[in-house]
Amino acid sequence: MHTQTIALIDDDRNILTSISIALEKEGFKVQTYIDGESALNGLTRSPPDLAVIDIKMPKMDGEELLKKLRKKTSLPVIFFNLQG
Repeated sequence: MHTQTIALIDDDRNILTSISIALEKEGFKVQTYIDGESALNGLTRSPPDLAVIDIKMPKMDGEELLKKLRKKTSLPVIFFNLQG
């Protein structure tokens, strides 16, 4: 049986940790990235089953990341925008 992998991309480490713990408890494998640039590299090297991307991030925001990903993959993506 394939363990589903979810990638989380957010510049807030607390959010990454909290969501990762919850997803891992549900049996998912989790990849985390702290910015769009590292996510683009990681997601193309080791594609997950789903990516959950914060819209507002430094360096490369979520929308720009999605545009670049779409040139390489049709990976399912969910956007979120949490206000701290």
